[in-house]
Amino acid sequence: MTAEAKPRRVRADAERSAARILEAAEEVLAADPNASLEQIADAAGLTRVTVHRRFSSRQVLLEALNERFNERYLLALKQARVATAPPLAALHRATEIVLDFKLSRRAALVRVSDPRTGGPILAPEVVEGIELLFSRLHAAGVITAADPSWCSQVYVALLCEVERRPVETLGLSTTDDPIEEVGARTDLLTRTVLGALGGNGDALLR
Repeated sequence: MTAEAKPRRVRADAERSAARILEAAEEVLAADPNASLEQIADAAGLTRVTVHRRFSSRQVLLEALNERFNERYLLALKQARVATAPPLAALHRATEIVLDFKLSRRAALVRVSDPRTGGPILAPEVVEGIELLFSRLHAAGVITAADPSWCSQVYVALLCEVERRPVETLGLSTTDDPIEEVGARTDLLTRTVLGALGGNGDALLR
């Protein structure tokens, strides 16, 4: 092995270890929000020393998880085609993707919430994508609220509230169908946010 190849292999091994730790952290924190780094290390099949080498503290690990979650939010905005798809359809699809993800990782997400709002800590790129979507909704006459920053804040706040709403209040035929639950929460959030921002959510979603 050349001297140049060895550092590359070390970096690749470190990246794989970090990915294993983050995957384990999502699973462990979803089951137990107060799980220790030792528990996360065990779930990843690594020693605590290795975890500390990659993430010097619990806070650093949580910040890395938040970055990982933001990558998924960005992917949701991309998959919903917020810049090109009909804006109402993009809003519904982005909401559906994000709620599906958030409900499957609810406990882990709580650990990296913004302490001021209780909501997620969103990267600037994510905020820009949401604001673009609401700018397009306003331009299309779907909502009357013209300030995309305000619209984005309302949407994120309502997203958190709809996510926390007890499943028994959603009017579902069953409470153990995750697809039906995501659909019900998506419809509720979309109708509510459109109504809050000067649109008629019920009429628009018929």
